[in-house]
Amino acid sequence: MAAYPRLKFAAIGLDHRHIYDLVRGLLDIGADCAGFWSRDEAIPLKDFGARFPGIPRVDDRRRLLEDASIHLIVTAAIPDERAGIAIEAMRHGKDVMVDKPGVTDFGQLEEVKRAQRETGRIFSVNFTERFEVRAVTRASEIIEGGEIGRVLQTVGLGPHRLNRHLRSGWFFDKTRFGGILNDIGSHQIDQFLFFTGSRNAEIIVARAGNLAHPDDPGFEDFGEMILASGPASGYIRVDWFTPDGLPTWGDGRLTILGAEGYIELRKYADIAGRPGKDHLFLVNKQGVRYVDCSDADLPYYANIARDIFERTETAMLQAHCFTVCELALTAQARALGVA
Repeated sequence: MAAYPRLKFAAIGLDHRHIYDLVRGLLDIGADCAGFWSRDEAIPLKDFGARFPGIPRVDDRRRLLEDASIHLIVTAAIPDERAGIAIEAMRHGKDVMVDKPGVTDFGQLEEVKRAQRETGRIFSVNFTERFEVRAVTRASEIIEGGEIGRVLQTVGLGPHRLNRHLRSGWFFDKTRFGGILNDIGSHQIDQFLFFTGSRNAEIIVARAGNLAHPDDPGFEDFGEMILASGPASGYIRVDWFTPDGLPTWGDGRLTILGAEGYIELRKYADIAGRPGKDHLFLVNKQGVRYVDCSDADLPYYANIARDIFERTETAMLQAHCFTVCELALTAQARALGVA
């Protein structure tokens, strides 16, 4: 970062707790937060000041958008508002980092793509299940080293804890969060494309529905899909059924099958096993081994800072970002109902 000006960013929309990750990740690379705007009823707002003391709150987000010294706008607003914030920011000459899902319908996606194309700004969806997980970085290094051969399939599991007391009303309204496959499933689509080296994919089958929350008729608590790209395939399951007994928010897992071995990531917990997170198990012709991921990098934030100043695409290709959004929307639109 020493070769560039100090990155300056602002946060607009604190409606999802992922805002903590976005702000912390940028602060950790030495960026400065110029301020934030939030609606009063946003639940994460209650803890934001304690976590990030000294960041000023503004009463009009236009002050942040019109500040020419700010390079980047980050947002974890209500999902159906994120596209509008991103477009407004890009039209003001800012690059954008958006919590997933970046969009909630195809119309929003086309508007975001148009604004990005016309302004040349960066629209980046922060897929935290890849960018915030050291085990994913290590898995990528192992695969690049040829230790499991060509990737043939991924199995991505994204279970989440409901944590109802931390949820606002919009969380249970599909029209606002965009559906479970578009929301959580976008993480696993991103990883499938990344690890198989695919530029696009076909949704073979998708299912989604509300299996166990009849008092929340606008909610989806379960979803699954199969997608394919050439000979590679992927299975994805996402849900809101993590029991309270698990000491973290979800037992997220990713299995990567190669022609000469496989990798299993137990990202956030190794149940009845090792403590902590970022567990990686590698099986190939040399044997079976547990791989320590504690010293693996999380390069996304430093890379996006470089991209902002050099106008490159090292954090994530813009085309990849849009493809993930489109596939997630397609899976959601085609999803067969389950009940």
